[in-house]
Amino acid sequence: MDKTLYEMIFKRKSFHIFRNVGNESISGAELDDTQSAYSEFAPLNPGIKTTIRIVPEKQTNCKRGGEYCILLYSEKKDGYLQNIGYLGEQLDLYLVSRNIGTLWFGIGKTEEPFEEMEFVIMFSVRKISDDSKYRRDMFKSKRKSVEEIWEGEKIPGVSDIVRFAPSACNSQPWYVKNDGEISVYRHKKPGKRGIMPADKVSFYNRIDIGIFICFMDICLENLDIGFEKKLYSDDGEDKESVLNAVYRLD
Repeated sequence: MDKTLYEMIFKRKSFHIFRNVGNESISGAELDDTQSAYSEFAPLNPGIKTTIRIVPEKQTNCKRGGEYCILLYSEKKDGYLQNIGYLGEQLDLYLVSRNIGTLWFGIGKTEEPFEEMEFVIMFSVRKISDDSKYRRDMFKSKRKSVEEIWEGEKIPGVSDIVRFAPSACNSQPWYVKNDGEISVYRHKKPGKRGIMPADKVSFYNRIDIGIFICFMDICLENLDIGFEKKLYSDDGEDKESVLNAVYRLD
């Protein structure tokens, strides 16, 4: 992946409301570049077709002050939610590199159909004219500690960074075990779901795991640590821990 994506991890923030971010607009060239960039991102599963459409925010149910919404579509296949999370987070970090603020908007709805693909999730986006509006100190963000999400030997520059991956309602539904191989689990404490509707928890948490795996890959690549990654099927069953990926490091 582009090394710039790693640098953007420290800058990005979720703009829950776009307020006092300047009056600049996203240009037509930037919209074209976004569409082109998405087509070049590495998918988690190359066998799943995806695409994006960019529409004015007012054409959706999102009312967060954004200028546009980016709609993410996918074939509905095993692992499609993790795949969208993985691709979407690359898009998120790419947009930050272009000073375009983002918000993963999980409850978004649209009337924009796409043949043979299902609408999955959307971003609200807007041009940010002042860098001070982005995150100044990522480590002050409210996240689970390394000890809460990582069991076994820590990897400096990985263990302490991946925990800042965005997730629905900041649920942070991941757990890592390092026993010579790094196993990534979708994890939640029984009965804990925050403000998400019960029937949507596993849907969004599987997208979140794709985002987390994207952070993991970016951090490992930034340290020039080679790896092989094996993915495991996750049908969204309501269990405390479900294995999603295993990394073998070189």
